[in-house]
Amino acid sequence: MSLYSLIRPILMKMDAEKAHRMTISLLKTGLGPRYAFTDPVLETTLWGRKFKNPLGLAAGFDKDAEVIPAMFNMGFGFVEAGTVTPRPQDGNPKPRVFRDEKNKSVINRMGFPGKGLSYFADNVESYREKYGPSQGIFGVNIGMNKDAPSPADDYRTGIVRLAPLADYITVNVSSPNTQGLRDLQRRDDLDRLLGALVEARNGTSAKPPLLLKVAPDLDAPQRQAIAEVALRHGIDGLIVSNTTVTRPAQLSAPLREEKGGLSGQLLTSLSTGVIGDFYTLTKGVIPVIGAGGIGSAEDAYAKICAGASLVQVYTALVFEGPGLISQILEGLAAMLKRDKFGTIADAVGSAHASGKRQAKAVS
Repeated sequence: MSLYSLIRPILMKMDAEKAHRMTISLLKTGLGPRYAFTDPVLETTLWGRKFKNPLGLAAGFDKDAEVIPAMFNMGFGFVEAGTVTPRPQDGNPKPRVFRDEKNKSVINRMGFPGKGLSYFADNVESYREKYGPSQGIFGVNIGMNKDAPSPADDYRTGIVRLAPLADYITVNVSSPNTQGLRDLQRRDDLDRLLGALVEARNGTSAKPPLLLKVAPDLDAPQRQAIAEVALRHGIDGLIVSNTTVTRPAQLSAPLREEKGGLSGQLLTSLSTGVIGDFYTLTKGVIPVIGAGGIGSAEDAYAKICAGASLVQVYTALVFEGPGLISQILEGLAAMLKRDKFGTIADAVGSAHASGKRQAKAVS
């Protein structure tokens, strides 16, 4: 019996946000589990960076970059911290996180709470000084303050400060919990924003890959527009997807009226479909990181076959605990070998009837 199985009942009885803060506090003490599983079939390279495995921690868990080494120790091939905003902010009023245990899903309306860019960057600098690049690929997820007069200026501030510290930077324009944020996904707004942010990234000495995180609730013309704009500006990757504002029929009745983004098992099919669409729309030129409802090796493999070069988890960890990481990695390795794929890259997009169009490994 795992330690998590013993403490899970206690955590589930606690307010979700308090349980999360307690978990972060414990991890900061170094009490987190350690797991290491390596298999050459799981290794992949994107943007000239080698990933020991394709499973990453999604943004949202470590908002202030406080437990980076603990998460790598659990076995992740890459870790993404944030979302971080330039100035500290409290986020939306509490309560703002609601669990649906039956469906292993969560609704949140956090609104980017955090201690701000200075605190976040100091934590990352301390981490880099101690570990360098040894643990794995580290990404940052940046957002805007809710009262930002210029969203572009907020994102630009994050890029300039974090470019020397991150292996990649994700621009989050898809959270439903900051008013007006998703409007930045509209063609003209996104075109202007990405033009400014690519210029800002190119003005840094490190020039890290710049990724865009999109919503799963986009209609077909919106997906087409985003793909075209991302291709035009040379965006290095797409994270597909963020949480959804839809409310599936299976969602527990008391939660259907709660505002916010839905994540977890009820998002699985929707996000996998959107991954396939963006893979097709970009013809495999822009690598996709698949996120949304991954709770098993089978879920992760489906997203890879749909077009994801890498995958991320978060919500499922709430319900399954850190043992999920080993289950996914060992299961992925077994399925790749079963289907005669020599590498993760060979499997990317293999579900498409027109044949696999391997996501380009950008160097």
